[in-house]
Amino acid sequence: MTEAVVGQAAVDHLLEVLDLAPTGAMSFRGLSPSVGPQRVYGGQVAGQALVAAGRTVDPERVVHSLHGYFVRAGDAAEPIEYEVENVRDGRSFSVRRSVALQHDKPIFFMSASFQRPEEGLDHQAPVPPKVPGPDAVPTMAARLARHRERLGIWEQIPRPIDVRYVGEPGWVAPGERPADPHQRVWMRIDGNLPDDPLLHACALTYASDLTLLDSVLSTHGEVWGPGGVIGASLDHALWFHRPFRADEWFLYDCWSPSASGARGLAAGRMFTVDGRHIASAVQEGLLRRVGG
Repeated sequence: MTEAVVGQAAVDHLLEVLDLAPTGAMSFRGLSPSVGPQRVYGGQVAGQALVAAGRTVDPERVVHSLHGYFVRAGDAAEPIEYEVENVRDGRSFSVRRSVALQHDKPIFFMSASFQRPEEGLDHQAPVPPKVPGPDAVPTMAARLARHRERLGIWEQIPRPIDVRYVGEPGWVAPGERPADPHQRVWMRIDGNLPDDPLLHACALTYASDLTLLDSVLSTHGEVWGPGGVIGASLDHALWFHRPFRADEWFLYDCWSPSASGARGLAAGRMFTVDGRHIASAVQEGLLRRVGG
């Protein structure tokens, strides 16, 4: 079995995925990783859509929010075409609409807003208390070694993000996960990124879809896969609050306010090691039980 690419090699591969090819003044083409699931990972298409939108905006304006909907499953074997609409360029804000298409049909669309940096009021919610640091929780390699039989293709996919779960992840065996109202993980891009704020925002967008929906399952002690639940992202929203580097550790503190009607709502906050609240995310997903 092929081992997953990790470290800077995996990060360089992610940079290639995020480096869209221009096909017009407001259009771009993106590719998926050569090794991966048949369906396109949601964080990838959201990150690429933000790349497309950001490349049409004055670089001095930084993204502060995005709102997107996943409307069709993407085919990882096919290129993704991105079309960007200039909704508005004001004195302080620029708004773009970015649509991802395959076979001339939208698979994802997103609105993103960019702002010229300004000074203003500043406060934030407190950092979650008594959370062990990234060096005090198991590495992903240590976690994977215990559950290889449940991973399938996910064991081979390049891992550009160093993810360290504070509690049990959602891919353990049924019955092995205690219920926990919070799903907390430490994350960072597992290598060095160029000094481009848009690229760091796109990398954080890519990472934000990895564990967010799992907080719905964590609330019930449920797991992904056979004997548990299968799911798909329906929408995704992300707000960027303060400057950050995605290649430095941040805590992703996620929880689920509600689940009903085979849908679950998840919310998350991201904090740097020194306690700065850098971003917030909200996502709703489709969740259905599957047999063992």
